[in-house]
Amino acid sequence: MSTFDLGLQEGTIMSSEQHMREALALARDNIKAGGRPFGAVLIYQGQVIARAVNEIHSTQDPTCHAEMQAIRQASRVLGRPDLDGCEIYASGHPCPMCLAAMHLCGIRRAWFAYSNDEGEPYRLSTADIYAQMARPPLQQEVVLRPMKPADEEGLYAQWHAGQASGAA
Repeated sequence: MSTFDLGLQEGTIMSSEQHMREALALARDNIKAGGRPFGAVLIYQGQVIARAVNEIHSTQDPTCHAEMQAIRQASRVLGRPDLDGCEIYASGHPCPMCLAAMHLCGIRRAWFAYSNDEGEPYRLSTADIYAQMARPPLQQEVVLRPMKPADEEGLYAQWHAGQASGAA
């Protein structure tokens, strides 16, 4: 029996609106705790398997966004990095990092309550980052250039060989 089948403390099937209201309640609670107004709820097969808030204020880790934390929790709960079939409800429009993580782990449906336009007056919009990411890599503000030492080779082949033998 998997961890999921054991009935995590979640387990009740709720409506989409209830999921969003829960994400918003998490965000409001996070404000009271000194955090930013972001909460997320991750759903699998109609059940809540992860709840999270933005934890930057308590961790000093700029990647501790609510969606990222929910993805991390859900991966642990399901025992796999592939979250195909999961859905996420977020209080605010996901930033490019969170959206990329959703793509990488297989989440295909996500909802948000507050848009980047609504967050802009409060400096909570990531629209400028989306605009940067839409530019070709060599034209973005972050300097990103290839640099492989002349004698470096085989890293990916080494990994692939380990995958084929079951060592990774």
